[in-house]
Amino acid sequence: MSDTLGLGFVGFGAMPTRMAARLRDADYSVIAFDVAHDGGEIDGFPLTGSAATLAAKVDAILVAVPDDAALRQSMTAPGGALEGAREGQVIINFSTVSPTASKALAAAAAAKGVGYVEAPMSGSTHEAESGQLVFLAGGSDDDVAAAMPILDVVGRKTVHVGAVGDGAVTKLIVNGVMALGTAALAEGLAYGARAELDREMLIDVLSDLILVSEHHKRKLAMAKADSYPAEFPTKLMSKDMGLLLADARERGASMPSMAAAAQLFAYAARIHPDDDYASAISATEALARS
Repeated sequence: MSDTLGLGFVGFGAMPTRMAARLRDADYSVIAFDVAHDGGEIDGFPLTGSAATLAAKVDAILVAVPDDAALRQSMTAPGGALEGAREGQVIINFSTVSPTASKALAAAAAAKGVGYVEAPMSGSTHEAESGQLVFLAGGSDDDVAAAMPILDVVGRKTVHVGAVGDGAVTKLIVNGVMALGTAALAEGLAYGARAELDREMLIDVLSDLILVSEHHKRKLAMAKADSYPAEFPTKLMSKDMGLLLADARERGASMPSMAAAAQLFAYAARIHPDDDYASAISATEALARS
């Protein structure tokens, strides 16, 4: 790859637009493709007509799509990025997808002489704006090293967790822990509602405890305001919990607590699909009051 990289995002939603802004500020050239937009531009970033067209114009292809199906459609299907890719490029996949889907894309990339790094991220829009994302990288030493100058701009830390697939597993574990913590808060507040405790008092008590993470304190602040602007939409958390349980089942890992939490987020995603996943608190409290 050249010293001055041209970068292309495949998928240009809330997270990648913020990441792209940081890369632009660091003097990278950035273009994008997004299935929801037909040409033009977003926030000053030019949009291409297809993922294949984008790949032909850049040195590194950055992927941030919602699920396995979108990954296949945007990367390996006709018109996908690999159709326009060339030897010597690298794909950095920020998407939270199944380990199986990530490995399949890695194999398809290798067949074209294209490097591949899975780099699912821990963090939401707040961390994306401030460059505080943590990346859980899976891939070869050489491919991860090639991706590091880009990852260093948009994150505070990259952990090379192992081979392709290991990053995806690690990210699913992280999201499972996030979900389980929020489910515990939801059930605690619902119990408090049934016991007729003062809700604001209970949230203040929980928010002042070291056993509640800073991340979950932000979720309690959303609950206190009864406002859940989407940092991480509920429908995506529900999707990720499904991926976690499916992969765990294949490996023979027992996850009864996370399976129960997955049921809560499946329900919350039906009611609050586009709100932050902390809206599961609202859904659980509503059930308690009914």
